[in-house]
Amino acid sequence: MEEKFKIAVFIDFDNIEIGVKSTLQREFDVAAVLDALKERGEIVTKIAYANWGRQDTFTRQLSEHAVQMVQRDPSPRGDKNGADINLALDALEMAFTHDHINSFAIVSGDSDFIALVNKLKQYDKRVFVVGGRAFTSTILQKNCHEFISYESLLMDAPRHARSGGPPSQGQTQPQSAPPQRGGQRRPPPLELSLAMPLVDRALQVLERREVRPQLGLLKSTMLQLDSTFSEKAYGAGSFTDFVEKLQKADLVNVTGGEGRYMIMRKGGTAAEPSSAAKPEEALPVLRDVLETHRLEIDNGALAEDLAIWVKEEQPDFDWKKFGFQEFSEMLNFAQDKGVVRVEPDEEKGLLVYLGREFHPPAVPEPEPEAISDEQPTEEPQPLIMGKPASELAKAARRPRRKAAAAGAGGASRRQSRPRKTGGGRRPRLPQPDVQPAE
Repeated sequence: MEEKFKIAVFIDFDNIEIGVKSTLQREFDVAAVLDALKERGEIVTKIAYANWGRQDTFTRQLSEHAVQMVQRDPSPRGDKNGADINLALDALEMAFTHDHINSFAIVSGDSDFIALVNKLKQYDKRVFVVGGRAFTSTILQKNCHEFISYESLLMDAPRHARSGGPPSQGQTQPQSAPPQRGGQRRPPPLELSLAMPLVDRALQVLERREVRPQLGLLKSTMLQLDSTFSEKAYGAGSFTDFVEKLQKADLVNVTGGEGRYMIMRKGGTAAEPSSAAKPEEALPVLRDVLETHRLEIDNGALAEDLAIWVKEEQPDFDWKKFGFQEFSEMLNFAQDKGVVRVEPDEEKGLLVYLGREFHPPAVPEPEPEAISDEQPTEEPQPLIMGKPASELAKAARRPRRKAAAAGAGGASRRQSRPRKTGGGRRPRLPQPDVQPAE
């Protein structure tokens, strides 16, 4: 029996709102996110965290969808991670106190939530992450159970909502849908051949388990192997459409009717490993362009300008061959590798700076040697025949300056003292030195 998911939704609103606006030039639509999660289970609670004083235009939209809004009051020192801490604490508390909630959806692109995701997985909770491919950390995308890209949700929106044009006759704009800016086009679909290594690997896993490769089981296995997979990235409206596209392209064998498809590898052989380039192989080209325009990027360059420079200097370079639908997705991947640093700007869009790879941390200076307060150990003094050892030890401990001063003072006193003559005490004759017997 298929497990039913009871989902708790936690929205880092400031993060997702600025990410969508800076990368897609659109306003965040909470309805699209909730609709996508409803396809996966029942939503039992919805909480959003933000400084609602600067997000007052969205409060009505969230209220219409019964989203609880938690106010995050920034402290005088900035409070950059205030919403992250509140969200993580509330999510963990709910995981401990509400046993019937078995799934959590984190709507954010912040890599700081990776610790929360891992902790929820340890407590046997299914974790969905909703964010944009262009601004959600790739580490966060690959460590959840399923990553739902915001770009794929826009593909399901009505055509007039995507194009920014007026609705056709007889259609009305939903009141809950926010206004769209800029007429964002649909991202171009990826080639089906790029998905074949993952499809082939999932089919091999099912064969080793001796399980019949049915439609739903194939998708769940693919998500276990790669949580970032989405059939919509390949221009398919559903996983069934995706499999039909693979069949038409003669990439897999499909038997059975609609709803009971059985998928087999073509000829029983694995897909060519070289059919899809790895994302890491796109970075050398990006490094060369960054080095050429180092001065411009040091002060921050627009992502659109950097894409133009890449096309001018590498006309044959196509980032879609490496699995990136958009240039911004490649920049997001490069940021996690330390090649660039990307900062979203609400007015300008994405600003790109050189990453830590180009600006490694300075080598720390060696620490000065600590001066010890301990007194130097005294070396043993040589023994002199005919002189007591106690006097030798006292002489060794006596400071030289004091000894010299004392000797000089004594000599002067002896020179200034008048010598007594006659009638007095006989002067002491000097004693001859006694030589030790051989």
